[in-house]
Amino acid sequence: MTESARLSARKSEAVARGVATRGIYATRAENAELWDAEGRRFIDFASGIAVNNTGHRHPKVMAAVAAQAEAFTHTCFHVAPYEGYIALAERLNAATPGDFAKKTMLVTTGAEAVENAVKMARAFTGRSGIVAFSGAFHGRTLLGMALTGKVAPYKKGFGAMPPEVVHAPFPNPMHGVSVDEAISHLKRLFASSVDPERVAAIIIEPVQGEGGFTIAPFDFLRELRTICDEHGIVLIADEVQAGMARTGRMFGFDHSGVAPDLVTMAKGLAGGFPLSAVTGRADIVDAPNPGGMGGTYAGNPLAVAAAHAVLDVIKEEDLCARADEIGEVIRARLTQIAARQGMECIGDVRGLGAMNAFELVTDRDSNAPDAALTAAIVAEAEARGLILLSCGTRYNVIRLLPPLTIPMDHLQEALDIIEASIEAAVMTQAG
Repeated sequence: MTESARLSARKSEAVARGVATRGIYATRAENAELWDAEGRRFIDFASGIAVNNTGHRHPKVMAAVAAQAEAFTHTCFHVAPYEGYIALAERLNAATPGDFAKKTMLVTTGAEAVENAVKMARAFTGRSGIVAFSGAFHGRTLLGMALTGKVAPYKKGFGAMPPEVVHAPFPNPMHGVSVDEAISHLKRLFASSVDPERVAAIIIEPVQGEGGFTIAPFDFLRELRTICDEHGIVLIADEVQAGMARTGRMFGFDHSGVAPDLVTMAKGLAGGFPLSAVTGRADIVDAPNPGGMGGTYAGNPLAVAAAHAVLDVIKEEDLCARADEIGEVIRARLTQIAARQGMECIGDVRGLGAMNAFELVTDRDSNAPDAALTAAIVAEAEARGLILLSCGTRYNVIRLLPPLTIPMDHLQEALDIIEASIEAAVMTQAG
């Protein structure tokens, strides 16, 4: 029995079944590479689900954490605050979209950031309703589930969701929803189902993560800003996956020129250490009473030190430009593959910066999803030494999330594996 098989057996006996895993048991990692318990090398196109934008174990991140560990590892910011938290809040206030006074709070996970943003919006407006979108993912907590627009596996079997959360269609021309139709549906929702005077916030991802890497059209985001202003609704940008230079800008909303009222961030913020944040208009962030926000581990000193190093690396290594460069290479290669005879299974290639995906279909006329082929490509790539992730409400999208620090030869090697994996899976499916 291999070491991975032994670990898998132990996991089945000891770990909750609801915690889904892959069969890759990591032992070490460096930048864009990861090695498993058998010593097999993988190129990592998951990056811990967009966490390791600066790569595994970036030297500056590791050095910052080591230095902080020599000072102290935890005091709880509520008990004995520290300068690093304050300085990071100042940096995030300056980095997020919008030319207005801002404040920041730090927590630990993306779901916590989302829940606290909703609490701020409710406290500020005195309202309780929240509008989210089909295909959205905002976390696995109770409110996060309610906001999420994908049933399986995130909502299935968990009973009633919190009230006063409604979903509107996310614009997706490939699936028959134009920007105009999405806006019209939202306005009909306000006329028939939910009074906009009771809506505290609209929350949206600039690029949907679990929903299939569908990009929110910039005109749609601008129209949402207008609607929120008209009705006194707080606009929340969920930048948990799209933020931290992933899309070629510091935040996904930067592409549209729209300034949301609140921004939630996590994942790439601290380079592999658990940290999240809510940054936004000072009057909204300050609406809850003292003691109403925070948590024991919120703004952990080690993670805060890591985040400072990540922000330094993004600037010093110009990772926004690097994300654009990576994305152009990926999309060009995927488009070339899709144009080949026999590759009609690739129904769409899309992305912003280094947040890219391709959608698998049975045919391009109907765009019917091919979830089986999607799973086969992911498995084939893993067998060849490349970690890929699937996503989408129809389980037929493969997302590509390499570290923004990936060497170009590793990027090309990974794209070669993707091409070979698609060819092999298509041939197997054809019989």
